[in-house]
Amino acid sequence: MPILFIGIDPDTGNDDSPTVWVDQERKELVFQGWKPDPELAAECAAFEVPGHAKGIPGHEAVIRVPARMVDMIRKACDAVECPTVR
Repeated sequence: MPILFIGIDPDTGNDDSPTVWVDQERKELVFQGWKPDPELAAECAAFEVPGHAKGIPGHEAVIRVPARMVDMIRKACDAVECPTVR
């Protein structure tokens, strides 16, 4: 099943396009966002909580998504939990 497009940043320009999709088969949210500045990436990598290794594994990434996309993210959560909701 192809991924379901949910939405794109309403303030997107020619070079910026944070986007939200849902992979309904895998039950996953898929995000495209901005790379964080090096200081934020380092802060995320240094963060420790119980059960979470320090650092960001090579197969994972930190991205930034604007808060104005919260409604799209909620819609994506609904779509992944209840595939008939769109």
